[in-house]
Amino acid sequence: MDKFTRYPVISLSAEYLVMGHLLRRNIMTYKAPQFNEGYDLICTHPDPRKKCKRLRIQVKSRMATDCDRGFPVKGKTIGSFDFLIVAFLNIGYFFRKRNCHNYKTGRKDIEFYTFPPSFIKKHHDKSSSWEKVRTRGLNIERYKNEAGFENIAKALKIEYPRKLKS
Repeated sequence: MDKFTRYPVISLSAEYLVMGHLLRRNIMTYKAPQFNEGYDLICTHPDPRKKCKRLRIQVKSRMATDCDRGFPVKGKTIGSFDFLIVAFLNIGYFFRKRNCHNYKTGRKDIEFYTFPPSFIKKHHDKSSSWEKVRTRGLNIERYKNEAGFENIAKALKIEYPRKLKS
């Protein structure tokens, strides 16, 4: 049996990468306390005078480029977040028989997918102890990168940043 690989620093990097992308989109984003159940980030409108809701964001990550494109989500946590963002970090090949000796050949750009709870519920597989959401073979382009982040901005009614005329 293979050993389970954990790299806490790499997992934590996913949260900060997501924070950076949300902040770049002008979405105020704060880190929730460590080991908080159900969500990792809190998002709100950048204008303190706006009365708006706060959104709870769960961040999941997968480091292997050749992962199965699934990620673990416990069913009991689905109601505790407003969006789940999975970061496929794509740092190298870890599972392929070929090229395993040189994981660096599998490095690719990071991919982010921002899913609403309804998507997670629909694709949640609770048949194993891992309770995974499997995305392989699904058309999930509308949730990818900027398009996915835009759904959070829309939920918070945050316009796209633009230069104001003087």
